[in-house]
Amino acid sequence: MERTAYRLLVTVSATYGTGGSIIAPRLADALGLPFVDRLISADLSQEAWRSDRAEQLQQPTASPDGQRPDRSEEGISEAEQASTPTGRFLSYFARAASVGVMLTPEAVPEDDESIRDRTVEGLRPIAAGAPAVLLGRAGAVVLATRPRSFHIRLDAPVQRRVEWGVSHEHLDLETAERRLSETDRARTLFVKRLFRVDPAEARLYHLILDPTVLGIDPSLELLVSATRAFVAANPGE
Repeated sequence: MERTAYRLLVTVSATYGTGGSIIAPRLADALGLPFVDRLISADLSQEAWRSDRAEQLQQPTASPDGQRPDRSEEGISEAEQASTPTGRFLSYFARAASVGVMLTPEAVPEDDESIRDRTVEGLRPIAAGAPAVLLGRAGAVVLATRPRSFHIRLDAPVQRRVEWGVSHEHLDLETAERRLSETDRARTLFVKRLFRVDPAEARLYHLILDPTVLGIDPSLELLVSATRAFVAANPGE
């Protein structure tokens, strides 16, 4: 019987304000792997990343050190909410978080089992062995037993993550605090409700990192080195 050849998978779980939207695609770029974004199809997200990267390289930088500016999209985007029924389910949690209470059951677009099946189905090629850097999608939960999978969590204290929102997303303090609360709550409820797991549990990850202390570039360097060490320890077949 032919054995499945599993290629490298890196999952990245990131709370709001830890730079996951910047670090994950740059990690994919550094490792030469396809990038799969939150709740958007692999083909669409990879094309969007390439298009956005090309656009950034064409734009003059306003940074005094001559480095091109990275775009931070830490909150729940319109594309993430609207691209799939799963995204609309996440949008439901975002609305619930904004008012501080759960909405009525009628507000949920589909039942939990259907949404969970769609979430898992969307990751089937990766589960079967395809390579990727996967941001979000409960990757460390859904793909916990997949061979050659390196699971990363980006997290930091709330205050430093709020400061990230202010500086990188150009928000006022109140807006950054609200966006952090809504985004974290929505994504956490999404994973807890569908998979009965708290995405903050340390047991899910091989490496937990606080990029608000190190900064983007040093964090990226560390993650690249850690991933390569993981590959050396798990060479595959």
